[in-house]
Amino acid sequence: MGLFLGLWQWERADDKREYLARLDAAPTLQAPIETPPEGTRLTLRGRYLEEQTLFLDNRTHQGQLGVAVLTPLRTEDGRLWLVQRGFLPTGPSREAPEVETPVGEVVIAGRWQAAGSGTPLFGPNREGSRLQRIELEAWEADFAHAGWMHLERGAGLLEPWWQPSVMPPSRHVGYAVQWWGLALAALVVMLLGGRRLVRDRRAAATTAGRNAHEEAKPCRKP
Repeated sequence: MGLFLGLWQWERADDKREYLARLDAAPTLQAPIETPPEGTRLTLRGRYLEEQTLFLDNRTHQGQLGVAVLTPLRTEDGRLWLVQRGFLPTGPSREAPEVETPVGEVVIAGRWQAAGSGTPLFGPNREGSRLQRIELEAWEADFAHAGWMHLERGAGLLEPWWQPSVMPPSRHVGYAVQWWGLALAALVVMLLGGRRLVRDRRAAATTAGRNAHEEAKPCRKP
């Protein structure tokens, strides 16, 4: 089991390296027509749709509890893009969050993240203006592409909190080495235990043979 878990962590490290390499090689684009690759550095010009702002619930940043602000932006060509603007501290309050949104035309830049399956949901995704995970269907609108931009520069930027990779490849390698070390230790214990068991059985067999030999000797008459 430890061997297979170590291989799994090693493969995850390779996958993470490839993912980070794709991010480093990602292009810089301005409102592309085709779906942008993961990690693309996007530049968008348009207007925020403040009234359609929703909030990604249960975020933490620097020890604070809050939400991530999600505001659609309509570009000059009429297409709609979802912008993750950053972290907004709210504390434990369940009141509807409030955030200021720039009016008029803005120019913003950030990283593109393609939509994925996300974490499992236990119950409805939306509660008022809060979402448990980002799902474009929550807006009932046609977005330019299946994904969203994490804002890094420009109007409407809040406290950045999103990171493209939570765990570095070296951490997975460390876990793999740990699992392999445990597997090796278990193998050594099994080998030593097996040798001791064989030795004990041989000793027991030798003792039994001697006892049987002694019992088989003829008794001398007085």
